[in-house]
Amino acid sequence: MNRTGMAVALAMIIWATTVPGFVMFKGGRCLCIDRGVKVVKMAAIKEVSVIYPSNGCDKVEVIVTLKAHKGQRCLDPTSKQARLIMQTIQKKNFLRRQNM
Repeated sequence: MNRTGMAVALAMIIWATTVPGFVMFKGGRCLCIDRGVKVVKMAAIKEVSVIYPSNGCDKVEVIVTLKAHKGQRCLDPTSKQARLIMQTIQKKNFLRRQNM
């Protein structure tokens, strides 16, 4: 094989290995597949995690961990309950920064 053929083959191999990597991140790596449920019983909530948009996922995710080992649920971030939870977390974080 001549140098031109080797250069073309090498370029094709590099292109084939890098292009699928970019496609993989295009859809993101969100934890919530769909929008999620609108309401979860407050008594059943053990822990709440709010994940803001980042390079891996371009949407806000509210993940609720339930008591009694019932797993996790994704909460619709546009629902009233999710907005109240996010406001409460923001207030707690603001107060925590003020006390430092």
